[in-house]
Amino acid sequence: MPVIRFVREGRDVECYPGENLREVALREGIALYGLKGQLGNCGGCGQCITCFVDVVGESSPGSLSGRTAVEDQKLRRRPQTWRLACQTLVNQSVLVVTKPQTGLSDLDQKVNQAKAQPLPAGPTAWPVQESEDDDDAETSSGDAASGQTTTSDEEA
Repeated sequence: MPVIRFVREGRDVECYPGENLREVALREGIALYGLKGQLGNCGGCGQCITCFVDVVGESSPGSLSGRTAVEDQKLRRRPQTWRLACQTLVNQSVLVVTKPQTGLSDLDQKVNQAKAQPLPAGPTAWPVQESEDDDDAETSSGDAASGQTTTSDEEA
C-alpha cells in the first residue's frame, strides 16, 4: 500500500491507491487544519482552501492525482508544491507537510530526515477481497440447487 509520510507529525500512514488525502489524514487523527480551518472548513469541496499541504519531493510524477481546476484557481498565488488535500488522490507513496503556512523551526531538518528514509512503493491497485456474502450465497444456492430437503425422523 502507498505510505503517506506526514513530516510535521513524524508519522507514516498506509492508504489504498487512489484514496483521498484529506480523508486519510482525518481518519488517522492528523491535524490537517489550523484554527481557521477547524472553525469553518467546507467539508472537502475545495472551496475554503484551509486543507492545503506541501508535497515534499514527490517520489514520482504520478504519486498524486493531477491538480484540479479548483486547485489551479484557489492556489494560483501559492507554491506549485502546495495541494488541497481534499482534491488530492494518493496513488503512490509521498511526503507531505501539513499546515505549511505555519512556521516550524526545524522543518528543514525534519524534511531531510524524512527524505533519508526510503518510502515503500506499494501496490498500484486496490486489493481484491472476496466478501463473506459471496461464500454464503454459494452455500445457500448449492443446497437449494441440489433439491434436497432435510427433515428429522420424528417429523416424518
